[in-house]
Amino acid sequence: MLTIHAADLLLPGGREAPVPDGAVAVLGGAIAAVGPYREVVAAHPRARVRRWPGVLTPGLCNPYGPELLERAYHPDPREADELGTEPLTGAALAALEMTDARWGASARRGAQRMLAHGTVAVAGELRCRAVLDAVARVGLGRAERSAEPRGPVSLDLFAGRPVAEVLPDRLGPEGPQPVADFAVFGVPPGGDPLAALREHGARSCVATVLGGRLVYRRR
Repeated sequence: MLTIHAADLLLPGGREAPVPDGAVAVLGGAIAAVGPYREVVAAHPRARVRRWPGVLTPGLCNPYGPELLERAYHPDPREADELGTEPLTGAALAALEMTDARWGASARRGAQRMLAHGTVAVAGELRCRAVLDAVARVGLGRAERSAEPRGPVSLDLFAGRPVAEVLPDRLGPEGPQPVADFAVFGVPPGGDPLAALREHGARSCVATVLGGRLVYRRR
């Protein structure tokens, strides 16, 4: 079934101009159309429509896959009283007894947190089999990392780096990203959308679509 995802503002990525009241039509796992909502819905009048508040962008690729999934431990919520809720690294990580099963569970939680920040893929070489399996189960894509990434190691890719550099290439059936991977961030659509994304951060994500599936929705 074809689904239209509409938002207050669409940032197609690349050098494409923002589209007020924009929409992305998804058929299966692929993007069927991108453009103004009125035009997309006119071309697909029987499609199901999901309307989101904020700005819709291409899904993000976090360049810090190894650092966030193999060199950090994401505590289980049941461990919050003892370990807190933020990823543990360095001496705090070294103090834990890590097994393959524990690494796999940590990576699944880390990958879910990435989805909640609009991330649909990770870059960097992953070597731990338990982590690789966890990433595959969650569905995150994988990419090569040709150079050391800029900015701090973070789940929030809008922190400490230019937003324009973070957004992937153009969405669309004719572009280099035909797969339906995108995210919506609940930021004010007026004014400078890049400044709004930088101010509110990727933690403002309200929805993430991966391969055409709605894999995260803020409650």
